[in-house]
Amino acid sequence: MAQSRKSLICLENTPYYHCVTRCVRKSFLCGFDRKTGQNYEYRKAWIEKRIHFLAEVFSIKVCAYAVMSNHIHLVLYVDKNTVQSWSTKMVLCQWHKLHKGSALTRKFLQNEKLSESELEMVEKTAELYRQRLFSISWFMRDLNEFIARKANKEDDCTGRFWEGRFFSQALLDERAVIACMAYVDLNPIRAGIAQCLNTSQYTSIRRRIKLDSNGEKSVAFVPFSEQTETKLQFRLSFSFNNYCELLVNSISVCNKAEHSHTLAVTGITSKVNKFGFKEYQWQALVKHFGTLFGVAIGSPQALNKFKQLTARKRIMGMGAAKLLFR
Repeated sequence: MAQSRKSLICLENTPYYHCVTRCVRKSFLCGFDRKTGQNYEYRKAWIEKRIHFLAEVFSIKVCAYAVMSNHIHLVLYVDKNTVQSWSTKMVLCQWHKLHKGSALTRKFLQNEKLSESELEMVEKTAELYRQRLFSISWFMRDLNEFIARKANKEDDCTGRFWEGRFFSQALLDERAVIACMAYVDLNPIRAGIAQCLNTSQYTSIRRRIKLDSNGEKSVAFVPFSEQTETKLQFRLSFSFNNYCELLVNSISVCNKAEHSHTLAVTGITSKVNKFGFKEYQWQALVKHFGTLFGVAIGSPQALNKFKQLTARKRIMGMGAAKLLFR
């Protein structure tokens, strides 16, 4: 049975979420479709560009993403505190970058004279928009609907482009965030369509590497621990270099046969231990993260807390959590 989004996204537990949205019937609507012979690879660039734009509008930032041929992975950080500090005008300006707003909000931004009752209505509307600007549901809606309309217009057709709902997982602690980011950034390599980070097109790690080599920054990304030249009050707890080293040393794990139970790469043990994992834990997470858990990921203690706060009787993944996040 489908669960309400409110029961899945609980900011009291965590601001970090892994979201996955898939093309209808898992069709390759953003890649090479063998059935039709059409190549829609260029649509991945549409999606990547839209993700960055939305992260600049919403008070939601990106930790990682991977745009694949028939689905998208996103690791998002919900920055509720920042949007709560925005003025009414700031909220309306941000919202109007995506939507028309109301007649009154447009008049307000054009500095037209409004009555007291009209100003009260503007304030109420702005509060509604404020809530939406840190809503993952609205973020995903503005991503999926935009791409669907653009693709349908190109194909001169109507109908669904994406499956009805996106799937979300709460990342309850630091190790869950690290493991999820790595799983997402390594997606093209695990799928066999890229050999290294630099050739992993339409991923956050490739974009971050390019930005770093050019000495540039993107306000769409959650910064790493050493990236202090940012207005954001939050950062990831690990450095960009350490994260890149972890990914590079994990590439062989993605390519290892299923029956292999050891990490045979020199130096991988120290890299994994630095992030709080044992070798066997990291191997399982890098290869099978997407199938081991349900709506939440983290330590057994974190899962129990999530279960209580969301009034659940049981939660999928407790066995995996005891093995991989202990």
